[in-house]
Amino acid sequence: MPAAPRFNVNAVRRKFPALKQTVKGLSPVYLDNPGGTQVPQQVIDSMRDYLVTANSNHMGAFHTSQLTDQTIWDARVAMADFLNAPSPKNIVFGQNMTTLTMHISRAVGQTLHKGDEIVLTRMDHDANVSPWLLIARDHGLKVKFAEWDVESGRLRMDHLQKQVTAKTKLIACSYASNALGTVNDARQVAQIARSAGALSYIDAVHYAPHGPIDVQSLDCDFLACSAYKFFGPHVGVLYGKTEHLESLPAYKVRPAPDEAPERWETGTQNHEGLAGVIGAIEYLAAVGEEFGEAYAPQAKGFKGRRKQLKQAMFATRAYEQILSQRLLKGLQAIDKVTIAGIMDMDALGERTPTVIFNVQGKTPLQVATALGKAMIYVWDGNYYALEVMTALGRQPEGMVRVGAAHYNTVAEIDRFLDELDRIIGGRKSAKRA
Repeated sequence: MPAAPRFNVNAVRRKFPALKQTVKGLSPVYLDNPGGTQVPQQVIDSMRDYLVTANSNHMGAFHTSQLTDQTIWDARVAMADFLNAPSPKNIVFGQNMTTLTMHISRAVGQTLHKGDEIVLTRMDHDANVSPWLLIARDHGLKVKFAEWDVESGRLRMDHLQKQVTAKTKLIACSYASNALGTVNDARQVAQIARSAGALSYIDAVHYAPHGPIDVQSLDCDFLACSAYKFFGPHVGVLYGKTEHLESLPAYKVRPAPDEAPERWETGTQNHEGLAGVIGAIEYLAAVGEEFGEAYAPQAKGFKGRRKQLKQAMFATRAYEQILSQRLLKGLQAIDKVTIAGIMDMDALGERTPTVIFNVQGKTPLQVATALGKAMIYVWDGNYYALEVMTALGRQPEGMVRVGAAHYNTVAEIDRFLDELDRIIGGRKSAKRA
């Protein structure tokens, strides 16, 4: 039997039209991926085909409306496969993760009472903080925060556990930090919540493009993500356990269905976006089929597209660790650069290829602007990770954030590092291998 093909980043890149363009004579380097990834041709084609052949509102007694109904269902099936949800009916769509979380938090708030407690973390994106702060304000709840270790870049699970009492009703935690890149033990978080009789709400927006997700294994109550972070269009996705989606009080208009998951989907959905979600999942499945066979043992127990998706995420995660190592070593070798987060090369499996850093004598905006002129795209500011930046003493200015995806190359990482070194006027303290 021939050996499985190794991950071929050049073959992957050919599927992304944006990666072929030039701007002002330069090829852009997309390292702004934590803010949103580029999309493969398959997603573009799926959205175009929907708009040409099926553009209609749903639940009508005619052909294009019936095609739209099928698109919505197929998108649920696709996301159920991606998250390993028990049923497509566990999948809710919305504008984005933030909107969906606001929606669910308001419903959860109706079931809580003054004096009840919720536990948040200081590592999370504010989309998994403010919705819960708002219901705490509205219902007289007590909010507790789990801290993270500024030196190691890791969430303090022992501290999180100490915040939980008999009054705890919900724990909200990120699967991975969109600033630090730290991957948290979401399964343990869900277990801690479950042991206390509390709900668990996992923000997987940053983790979703970087690793396999299995909501049944996590046994979490809710998990939210956004398709535009994993090579799709701007669509928010929520997984919820059946009992919660059916029993929580949904805020909806009267004619809307009373059954889950539709009872949570306010108004007309982004149908062309849902077609794009299907395209994104099909793209990832194809990556798993072509380059993920070596990871079949890690995808044991899955079949069909679910197996292909798990293989894809294991394969891309392994490749991204090469990029993480290049990024971290390269930044450490440049004078005047200070990195926050996990920097141990033996712990690359505990982080995504997202790194934040400061440059002595320059603001994050100055660095990002200079890199942008060289067509190297990175973020500056706080990226809504307010608590992270506060803990680092970097709020409101923030830090520079560089984040790779599986379509980035080592050569692009080196181009970024060389340009950063030139901008700083620093000196490399070590050669990049």
